[in-house]
Amino acid sequence: MGVVNVTPDSFSDGGRYVEPEAAVAHGRRLLADGADLLDIGGESTRPGATRPLVSEELDRVVPVIRELARDAVVSVDTMRAEVAEAALEAGATIVNDVSGGLADPRILEVAAHAGAVYVAMHWRAHSTRMADFATYDGPGGVVGTVVEELAERLEAVLAAGVDPARVVLDPGLGFAKRGEHNWELLRDLDPVTALGQPVLVGASRKSFLGRLLAEGDEPRPVEQREHAHTAVVAHLARQGVWGVRVHDVRAARDAIAVVSALEEPRQGAGHQPPQEDTP
Repeated sequence: MGVVNVTPDSFSDGGRYVEPEAAVAHGRRLLADGADLLDIGGESTRPGATRPLVSEELDRVVPVIRELARDAVVSVDTMRAEVAEAALEAGATIVNDVSGGLADPRILEVAAHAGAVYVAMHWRAHSTRMADFATYDGPGGVVGTVVEELAERLEAVLAAGVDPARVVLDPGLGFAKRGEHNWELLRDLDPVTALGQPVLVGASRKSFLGRLLAEGDEPRPVEQREHAHTAVVAHLARQGVWGVRVHDVRAARDAIAVVSALEEPRQGAGHQPPQEDTP
């Protein structure tokens, strides 16, 4: 899933693609690099970000979706039912809701009515307050709590009428989670997968990677985190996740190709073909 941020303030590339022409060109580059789908968002969810007006978000994403949906599978990254509805009318077929329907419950009805794929992420609060909710002291720690809360969101999504075959879950790395929480989730995604739905993971360029690679007290800059993220993609590919949300599509595709090659049955030296009388 290639990221197209049509925003002035996203943490990784804020402002670079805020103009529709630049966003469309970027989306086409991601497709050329091997993206299977494009995730187009008009609201930054970086820590501390303030929300745009609904009209601003619509103006940002709808023209870009309308153009890119001609040639690509398009997801709209939004928490608002009104934006999801307009995006689906413009050609999007996936609603990627980082709030899992908590920010605007009507978005579930919109996705159900349109027959769209719906991505429900683990979420606790908007960007300005989410750091206050990064506490997981209950039984099972962060993994157990995320699974429990995602299961509740899955129940709500299905109750709203979304087809179970069209629901994807996301553990929400970086959202109301400290660095150690993100690493715990990455180490143990099996309980999330056990909920029975495809899993999407977005780790690309996030701050927990920057802190891991810090020099002294200074986190590694955003643009210098891609090598570490590629290692995360390889790890996720081995776990069989449905999708990875990435900024550098080519690097991610390369990592997946390597994992696929390593998992092919060994041939050549030391490999004994079956005998003719093998049952």
